[in-house]
Amino acid sequence: MDQSKIGKFIASCRKAQGMTQADLAKKLGITDRAVSKWETGKSMPDSGIMLELCAILGINVNELLSGEKVMSDRYDQKAEENLLAMGQALEEKNRQMLKIEKQMTLPTIISGIVLAFVASFAEMALWVRAVLIVLSVVQIVTIAFIAVGIEQKAGYYECQHCHHRYVPTYWQTNLAPHIGRTRYMKCPQCGRRSWHKKVLNKED
Repeated sequence: MDQSKIGKFIASCRKAQGMTQADLAKKLGITDRAVSKWETGKSMPDSGIMLELCAILGINVNELLSGEKVMSDRYDQKAEENLLAMGQALEEKNRQMLKIEKQMTLPTIISGIVLAFVASFAEMALWVRAVLIVLSVVQIVTIAFIAVGIEQKAGYYECQHCHHRYVPTYWQTNLAPHIGRTRYMKCPQCGRRSWHKKVLNKED
């Protein structure tokens, strides 16, 4: 999807309706800065607001994502292209989230282990040792909870038996035994337990 093209299309539709950025923002319950970011191609409207935005601008979602009015004979083709583009954008977002999780988790855990090691073996007052050990544990536990939250939301888990792909709850993910990003869980589709691997797409 061409965010710049979509932004210009939103601006032209808004102007055609005789609205300022502030007028559109007020109707949507957002800031005019958010509208400005759409129209300059710096961001996209959230999926939860797209239907309301389209209704106000007098267009449909397919036209919004195409950044142009779509003639009826090209509608199906453009719809397929937009669905594909959205799928690719979601996959890339999931990939970036998992990359951030890895970049954030490893250094934090290593520093926590080093801190605990220093507290255990270096000469220092007992209360300082206790504080450092508590800090290292809190640091490791906190980053672990954050990392699981990122992993749970980014992509899907695939059942080894029926190959159903799904998003478990945070606690299902957190409490499941795991090796890396592969977790031992119960499939909501077939009900069998197996090692469910992390995948980026809903479908192959």
